[in-house]
Order: sequence, then structure tokens, then C-alpha cells
Amino acid sequence: MNAVDRHPPIVGSASRPLRWAGEEDTRAFAERLAAHPAIADAFIALHGDLGAGKTTLVRHLLRALGAQGRIKSPTYAVVEPYELPGHAAWHFDFYRFDDPREWEDAGLRDIFAGPGLKLAEWPEKAAGLLPPADLDIHMALDEDATHRRVTVRANTPRGAELLS
Repeated sequence: MNAVDRHPPIVGSASRPLRWAGEEDTRAFAERLAAHPAIADAFIALHGDLGAGKTTLVRHLLRALGAQGRIKSPTYAVVEPYELPGHAAWHFDFYRFDDPREWEDAGLRDIFAGPGLKLAEWPEKAAGLLPPADLDIHMALDEDATHRRVTVRANTPRGAELLS
């Protein structure tokens, strides 16, 4: 084990690229994030093309945090709320987000200003409206379409804590 393996990335720096062989690797990563108390008020931005595994990661994370019932992609609803043991969570999907007025009309500013876990897919579609993410997670399918390349960037002390 070298120094890079023993120490979490410095805030504002990307982790070394991860390679997930399947859904089990996604679940294991989600469970590691869920084990940190800081997850309760984190904002995690998820980047990647359609099919990269963003919603799957969210599903595993919410399950690890105690979510019951169906966990679905909020592609058409923009946001799905979840009551977890001890805190709330919101899963956003800004893929179809076109008009910044939707931000105010839907009360999203209030959600992001309050406590709770916020998970946002396609955050670039709401650029300029979102606060800085604690973690940016970039996911991409490998050329073989069976593995995922994942890069995680901690942007805040809370993000660095989540990666420790």
C-alpha cells in the first residue's frame, strides 16, 4: 500500500480513477458512503451519459441509508423525496430541466438551503443555480460496456470526510 492508497484525496482534487466491474462494486461504494454520518447533509452531483449507472448508485445509496419501497428515477418529476431514518433525502434529475424559473417555482432553492441529503443527476443542466457539490462523481461505461470508470472529486471538507 502506498501513500495514495492510505490517504483520502485532498479537497478539490480528483481521486484516482476507479473501475467497477459490476453492480456489486456500485453497491459496495454506496455502502461505504452511507456509513459516514456526514452523508445526512451532503450534496452529491452525479455526472455521466445515459446508462452510466447514476440512478443505480443512488438506489444503492438510499437502500443503504434505510429507504423503503420503490426508488425510481425522477426524470419526469425532477425530484423524488425520501424519508430516511434520522433525515430526509432528495433525488434530483435535471435531464429535462430547461427553464431556471422552474427552480424557483418548484421550491428547489429551499430544499438545497435546508438539511438533508441531496443527490443530483445531470447537475450541469442547472448550472449556476446549484450550490457547490460536496462530491462530484463522474461515471462512464468502459469500451467493453461491462465496466464503469468512476472518478470522485471532493469539493468541500464534508466531501473529503465522505471519502475518508
